[in-house]
Amino acid sequence: MEHHWAAAWLAEAATDADRQGGPGMLRIVLIVMIVGCALTGWFLLRGYRRKDD
Repeated sequence: MEHHWAAAWLAEAATDADRQGGPGMLRIVLIVMIVGCALTGWFLLRGYRRKDD
């Protein structure tokens, strides 16, 4: 069986958030949201970089 480090990290982050209270999970959600928005913007804007000669 393979070890999935991302799944283990997410499970550990969720249990740590329960010990810390609500703000820990909120912080994780906000970071994921910001990274997702940046990646979406990069994906959408990379098409404008093409030059039509």
